[in-house]
Amino acid sequence: MKADEPARDARRTAAAYRLLRLDRAERALDYLFRSMPVGHRVLKGLLMATQASTASLIAYGIGLLLHTQQAFWAAITAIAVTQLSYTDTRGSSRDQCIGAALGAVAGLFGIWLDVGQIVSFVVAVFVVIVACWILNAGASARLGAITATIVLLVPSTGPAWQFAFIRVGEVALGTVCALSVSWAMARIQALFIHEHTREDDA
Repeated sequence: MKADEPARDARRTAAAYRLLRLDRAERALDYLFRSMPVGHRVLKGLLMATQASTASLIAYGIGLLLHTQQAFWAAITAIAVTQLSYTDTRGSSRDQCIGAALGAVAGLFGIWLDVGQIVSFVVAVFVVIVACWILNAGASARLGAITATIVLLVPSTGPAWQFAFIRVGEVALGTVCALSVSWAMARIQALFIHEHTREDDA
């Protein structure tokens, strides 16, 4: 057992070093964003606002056409996952979908326990957060807990499984709309940059 202690200590040291580097990188990135010129911040804000408002409007409209129970959840999801870049939006969308799916399952599990609303709610939130971290999806833990809370505490008509299924569907709709708009904006930006590069070369 003693022979394993140096290796165990080395792994702990490496993990602590990675956490320290991650914290420093996050601080550096935050500083870079805060130190951007006002004009650049305005431009980024306009771009973000355009993407989020367009994606949420499309998601809400499609949700109404599909007669989902609460189409506004699709709009909220589209806003929540929208990021400045398509790559970041894709990552955020993945986390949102995983969280919604696991949260819906946890919510149904809480209902199945039938031990009272408050106890079921606490158990479901606890279980889904732990499950997300076990599955190496820690970024989805908070989103899963929110979905479980909605399934258990928001009043609804009809079977619980149907409400959970529709909720996941609304999340999927919102993420698809956000991804589509983000991809289109990325293509437009790429074409714009390409045209300006050609003009500068000429």
